[in-house]
Amino acid sequence: MATVLSVSGSPSPTSRTARLLRDLDSRLTTQGHDVVPLDVRTLPPEALLHADFGHPAIVEATALFEQADGIVIGTPVYKAAYSGLLKSLLDLLPQYALAGKTVLPLATGGTTAHVLAIDYALRPVLASMGPAHITPGWFVLDKHIEVRQDGDIVIEPGTREALDQVTDQFSMALSERRPLRAAA
Repeated sequence: MATVLSVSGSPSPTSRTARLLRDLDSRLTTQGHDVVPLDVRTLPPEALLHADFGHPAIVEATALFEQADGIVIGTPVYKAAYSGLLKSLLDLLPQYALAGKTVLPLATGGTTAHVLAIDYALRPVLASMGPAHITPGWFVLDKHIEVRQDGDIVIEPGTREALDQVTDQFSMALSERRPLRAAA
């Protein structure tokens, strides 16, 4: 089917955001998509801090965006905005790095006061990068993601249902757009 780049913008090695994305990656894989995970925190800090567009890791990340049919962008919300780490990567990508792509924005946070961060902070930046379609995103409260001792997660049932729905909408949008992209 489609190639999906699943991007975690969390700076934390024990991130609920990254764990949530890996869970959604599994669902997309079972739907027939090839999923490539990218944890921005694994990129060399010097490349991000010094805006080194030519750094091999940034060149490789840019290529991953270019090769993908769809992009899932996940971020924790800090002070009503997406993470600075994600911002650093987005700033280093070409202006139209999302051109022709289908995008699913997701966010995690500790309070419902940040629920609009997707629509008022993240979505405008993603839209400026030229995607063909941004599907409805979803905000997940941290307390609805339980991390078990083995590292797996359990998602609160109502949240799980909502996430499955937005993931399926994204998958369907990818499937509908893929033939159009192949013809171009």
